[in-house]
Amino acid sequence: MNEIRSNVVTHGVTINRSAAPRAQLSILLPTFNNAAYIRPTLESIKWADEILVVDSFSADATLDICREYGARVIQHEYIQSAKQKNWAAPQCAHEWVLQMDTDEVLEDGAQAEIQNAIANAPDDVHAFRLPRKNHILGEWVKVSNLYPDYQTRLFRRDFGRWQDKEVHAHVEVPGRIEILQHHILHYGMKSISNQLRNIDRYARYQADELKKRGKKFSWTHLTLRPFAIFAYYFFWTRGFTAGYRGLLVAAVNTTFDFWAHAKLWELERFELPSSPK
Repeated sequence: MNEIRSNVVTHGVTINRSAAPRAQLSILLPTFNNAAYIRPTLESIKWADEILVVDSFSADATLDICREYGARVIQHEYIQSAKQKNWAAPQCAHEWVLQMDTDEVLEDGAQAEIQNAIANAPDDVHAFRLPRKNHILGEWVKVSNLYPDYQTRLFRRDFGRWQDKEVHAHVEVPGRIEILQHHILHYGMKSISNQLRNIDRYARYQADELKKRGKKFSWTHLTLRPFAIFAYYFFWTRGFTAGYRGLLVAAVNTTFDFWAHAKLWELERFELPSSPK
């Protein structure tokens, strides 16, 4: 069995154990028509013991590219993100799972830290958070509440499950969660057009989530709330220091919230079961 020497720093606690057996890792990678930009993601995770792709019936070359990297592919109808990942996670071959998105890349040095962390994790540690660097139109933005943006992505397969939410669900575990130092690099806003399409999609999911939680529409959500949200992201969290990109982040968050509540009104007014596409 392969052995390593480790010096793991998790949330200020150093675990120093030599000759620990190497724990095996599965990558969980949801895909759908991502051929244009998936290669950097795969390059950054190709060292893992397994790459499990859960695909929503891509029509482009996504799966051909994934198979070049030895990925195992399963396909499942997409309903929403949390359900898709909760369906796929138990099918990972190894105890530890790292979930990545196709617009994300692991930075250099993350492999060694992740391997050390899972090899030396005490039994009561069920997950690790990784900080994330969000890139807006190609540039890392540290303000507007975008950093360190900790993501619970590395977890024990038998304990981690995503919250039952229509959008922005996070992994939950019953045990302790520690923190790693290396980053996930996120290239989510590739273009303004791409972001506008995402706003409509995520606003639809958020409206469904608000309805599921029993939230009721209020006109103040469309008249007063947008000003508060813009002020928070552009002024309070110093988005203005990022210039044009900070303005974009504030505008995206403001319009997302506005349209989510407008769609909630639509759901109530027309008695719809879910927000229409």
